[in-house]
Amino acid sequence: MNKVYLVGAGPGDPELLTLKAWRLLKEAGLIVYAGSLVPQEILQPLPAVKIDSASLTLEEIIGHLERGVREHQVVVRLHSGDPSLYGAIHEEMRLLEAQGIPYEVVPGVSSFLAGAAALKVELTIPEITQTVILTRAPGRTPVPEDIAQLAQHQATMVLFLSASLLEKVVPELVRGGYPEETPAVCVYRVGWPEQKIIWGTLASLPRQIKEAGIRKQALIYLGRALDPPRDKRSKLYDPHFSHGARARKP
Repeated sequence: MNKVYLVGAGPGDPELLTLKAWRLLKEAGLIVYAGSLVPQEILQPLPAVKIDSASLTLEEIIGHLERGVREHQVVVRLHSGDPSLYGAIHEEMRLLEAQGIPYEVVPGVSSFLAGAAALKVELTIPEITQTVILTRAPGRTPVPEDIAQLAQHQATMVLFLSASLLEKVVPELVRGGYPEETPAVCVYRVGWPEQKIIWGTLASLPRQIKEAGIRKQALIYLGRALDPPRDKRSKLYDPHFSHGARARKP
């Protein structure tokens, strides 16, 4: 029996597909893809039968995947970004297992990494923070973690699926310890031709993105790592710091 490949398409730029993802897409007889989150530029040249999953239930999606495997096709379930982050693959894997269908997860470039590249920032600056918190604002989907408690760590934070909820989240972030002047930025549709970047502060960004008409398909970054002192550098290449590959210099 063939298997189902749960593949990450990356953030939208076709050149950010992994080599393995592109090979599987070209070999596929069936691709069930995540609606408007996967650009047509990726899908159009592919010979496979393509099914948009935007209007489908989980059971309908699994039904298509199962039929493709039973017909001995290479079957790709194409997710945006990396499937392991907000990809809802847990439930897909459990149903595939229940049907006795083998599967493989193929990672992709996460949008939060592509966003950091577009911003030209390092999310982990020495002596500023060595931690990145990935989370989302509570909306129709509950969030078991308390945003204010997460804010207490003063780490770099990246909010997924939260652009339309930012006005409600900012007071919690401030209550948790981020000053209102904390650098904050919105990256809209990273990797797409219509990509947009809006810099601001925690206090100003909700108004800025509202004025720009951005409500979804955006990431929010915040934290001191977005605007660190220019003289910060790691120990890795410090001439006075020794490690296994380099002796300390006087």
